Amino acid sequence: MAKRVRITVGVWLALAGGLARAQAPASGPTFEVASIKPSPQVTPAMMAAGSIHAGMKIDAARVDIGMLSLMDLICKAYEVKSYQVSGPGWLGVQRFDIMAKIPEGGTKEQVPQMLQALLAERFKLVVHRDTKEHAVYALVPAKGGVKMKESEADPAPAASAAPGAPAPPASTGSSQVTVNASAKGTVVTDGQGGQTKMSMSPDGKSMRMESSKITMAQLAEGLSRFLDRPVVDMTELKGNYQATLDLSIQDLMNAARAAGMAAPSAGAAAGGGADSARPADAASDSSPTSIFNSVQNLGLKLESRKMPLQLIIVDSAEKAPTEN
Repeated sequence: MAKRVRITVGVWLALAGGLARAQAPASGPTFEVASIKPSPQVTPAMMAAGSIHAGMKIDAARVDIGMLSLMDLICKAYEVKSYQVSGPGWLGVQRFDIMAKIPEGGTKEQVPQMLQALLAERFKLVVHRDTKEHAVYALVPAKGGVKMKESEADPAPAASAAPGAPAPPASTGSSQVTVNASAKGTVVTDGQGGQTKMSMSPDGKSMRMESSKITMAQLAEGLSRFLDRPVVDMTELKGNYQATLDLSIQDLMNAARAAGMAAPSAGAAAGGGADSARPADAASDSSPTSIFNSVQNLGLKLESRKMPLQLIIVDSAEKAPTEN
């Protein structure tokens, strides 16, 4: 069970105006060429070897995408969070590897527009935008103050080899992920200097997730995957922090199923019982591994609120892309 949970959660981590008429993206920049293939199935051996190809890397000439679902790709293309995309559940099931060439004169800032065009062409994606009042959880500091430590500052970039020499090509926008698993747990590296270590409790009933470098916006987006509504960062905290969350098996299975992955029911994973039927976001949950208590241990809290959210509504899409 522990190994299956590590694999499920590790892969899941590798992966977060007014009404307009349905539309494909407006004419704009496109990739010179692009190849789309289904991602290979992840195995324990791949995780142990750290050979998982996941995330997105952008350099001056190409975009290298690994193990992203159509939901993930829509988020990248339209620069929104997953909770801002409304569409069928299968959007998060199949994952794809994409290798695309940026045309001469193209820039990394144009990659989202190029992805929009690619999704419209290859997946026949049609969307429209909308703004709706939505129930959310506001992530705010708790009474008594924040209990997290700030992460160490990133080292200064290396100087050029010679005065006036051009800097090496940037890799801005990258989120290339590496996953390494062992008997002690799983370590996910995000490609931007941050690491998340995941380890099961001795009794196998909870998982500890320790992040060495995370912004409050990233924390809010991650928490959204475990709850029934979006979490919006309203902490006004800047910079990066060290954060540890203790999550129950129920929380993990809920998140895995929400991401389109096969996972046993919360009751089966937790061994049944009355508590197993409770919703994952129950604010009154007294379990020491509940999400609400874990957030409170960071010196933060989740408050129920309503606010307008800008949404991407998926009107139609194909499950598989057209051939390369």
